[in-house]
Amino acid sequence: MSQTLESLSTGAQVGAVLPLLTAVVQKPAWSAKYKKVVAVVAALVAGVFAVAADGGWAQFQHGQLTAATFLGVLAASQTSYDLVWKPTKLAPMIESMTAKKTAQQAE
Repeated sequence: MSQTLESLSTGAQVGAVLPLLTAVVQKPAWSAKYKKVVAVVAALVAGVFAVAADGGWAQFQHGQLTAATFLGVLAASQTSYDLVWKPTKLAPMIESMTAKKTAQQAE
């Protein structure tokens, strides 16, 4: 397999599960715009780790492979959230479970 396809594959694998990890941080009360910003930043951070894990820190010298990994993570995370995690209500359930309850909500 070519290096570009390997980079895309790595990004897609990381991105497929990223919405579940992002849901731990996000809160149900946040606006859709703020949640989107958090998801994109999380995808960029996960992309950095995916590139480093796939080819070591030296791989950042290869701009095309790094960009392919970042784009793979971003595309897979958004797609898997919209097609799998949101319809099954798993990601929203994780958001609700990890949200801190205020004193009024606890009563």
